[in-house]
Amino acid sequence: MNPQPEACNRSPLLDRRRAGVLLHPTSLPGEGANGDLGADAYRFLDVLAECGMSVWQTLPLGPTHADLSPYQCLSVHAGDPRLISRARLEEWGWLSRSTSPRPGGWLAQAHAEFRRASGAAEQLALDNFVSAHGYWLEDYALYQALRQEQGGRPWWLWPEVLRDRHPAALALVRDRLATAVALVRFEQFVFFRQWQELRQHAAQRDILLFGDAPIFAAHDSADVWVYRRYFALDDDGQPRTVAGVPPDYFSETGQRWGNPLYQWKEMQADGFRWWRERLRTQLALFDLLRIDHFRGFESYWEIPAHEPTAVAGHWVAAPGEALFRALREEFGKLPLVAEDLGLITDEVRALRERFSLPGMRVLQFAFDGGSDNPYLPHRHEVDTVVYTGTHDNDTTLAWYNALPVDRKSYAMDYLGGPAEAMPWPLMRAALASVAVLAILPMQDVLALGAGHRMNTPGTTTGNWRWRFNWDQLTTQSIGKLRHLAQLYGRQAVGR
Repeated sequence: MNPQPEACNRSPLLDRRRAGVLLHPTSLPGEGANGDLGADAYRFLDVLAECGMSVWQTLPLGPTHADLSPYQCLSVHAGDPRLISRARLEEWGWLSRSTSPRPGGWLAQAHAEFRRASGAAEQLALDNFVSAHGYWLEDYALYQALRQEQGGRPWWLWPEVLRDRHPAALALVRDRLATAVALVRFEQFVFFRQWQELRQHAAQRDILLFGDAPIFAAHDSADVWVYRRYFALDDDGQPRTVAGVPPDYFSETGQRWGNPLYQWKEMQADGFRWWRERLRTQLALFDLLRIDHFRGFESYWEIPAHEPTAVAGHWVAAPGEALFRALREEFGKLPLVAEDLGLITDEVRALRERFSLPGMRVLQFAFDGGSDNPYLPHRHEVDTVVYTGTHDNDTTLAWYNALPVDRKSYAMDYLGGPAEAMPWPLMRAALASVAVLAILPMQDVLALGAGHRMNTPGTTTGNWRWRFNWDQLTTQSIGKLRHLAQLYGRQAVGR
């Protein structure tokens, strides 16, 4: 028998029906190589409000490796400097287009201008930020400065005294790299300030910001370099076992993510400090947070590091209940959503229900099998977040066009033989669901087909680069979304 949920754990943020859009900030329009936290982000919030939406869901916001995956970040705390809006810096008076670029780029230029011309209040704000975030910022800033000096090489290829964090060696490089370390601190100060201003704009429009936290840390990250005792590594810093998932819908050989696995006994021994600090940072950025690969907190797929695929892995128990109890003691009601896709056991469901965490339902998965498929809308529960698709799915229109004829027929029969074209029938089904929150990827809002996918799991090239432009969004689509939000009781209060 499953344990009864503890009602006192439930977050009040999802106390009414809501709808929102999934869009990573890098996918926003703009002049640069990716979207940022400037004018287009504010315009996007205004459009959400106009559509009756009250949630903006993003992917993780951390600094990425060269493959741009936000699920393999250089830090579980830091923000991606690529998202910093240059225009906002100009508005603050910290950057001038007429100034000649400095070595290190325009952020270094802004830092120099900040040090030269900012007032006492702004300097104090920076000092206060550095102090408040010292539990992660100092190590991260040194890691980034060293990584740059080492030509971008991962930390386990650094000289041994730096790889293994010998105190005398670290003291020397802190002095030598003081300028580079200060720049990283400044970048994070700017990112957090720009994000908080955007969050205030969202709150004024009754829009919740919904983030995403990968369960595992990237091997090449400040977190693993600093806290090696928490990870299953050998003396050279190499993983003994790595994370992934067994063969599933996305891959016949499973997914070998390559992240080092946790030493859960070490984490539990100090009251899950690392997790408590991680959640503290994320809850300072977001109103809601999706925990990716939630089933890994009950048991995780352990793959020997020498194996090229995930096939040879096996399940190992994890102390999820102890972890979430520690987090609840620290933060009270947890505004978390559990990504419970894939092979979900009774034990995983019991863990999620014990802490009253909403799960996920993806409609693109609904039309395999028969009427007992848990992703079909008539099987949904209120304490759920429903999606047409996620960042790992193709767009709904591309998905539908690729279906065999019999499955197309089944899907349309189930959806009532709608006259409107895909993806609108699936979006309507999501919004009509009893699930407390419905999330629509921006690609579906724009009715985009093949070629607009954000990520293809199991591949390492060509992902995370999708962007939209405002010309793709029509007044008819805005009006229709607003009507459906009203029709299905999801429109934001007061609109």
